[in-house]
Amino acid sequence: MEAAEVSLRRWLRRQLQQPTPLREHLEAAVENNDPAEARRLVAKFEFTEAQRRNVEQLLDAWERTLGRGAGSSVGRAGDF
Repeated sequence: MEAAEVSLRRWLRRQLQQPTPLREHLEAAVENNDPAEARRLVAKFEFTEAQRRNVEQLLDAWERTLGRGAGSSVGRAGDF
């Protein structure tokens, strides 16, 4: 499991304390290693500019790791 994926999973766990269909769909995208679908779903969430930038950076890092098939050293998503 890549660092970006771990960070997204941590964020999702916090979000899923009150599950909604959109959040569950996002969790499924992460489980299925589908950053494009995750990006599409994340666009529907309301974030501050800083939060959105952080999530976008995690998604970018996740996509890069898929492209090279190796690990990444991306930091945590932070608390939203």
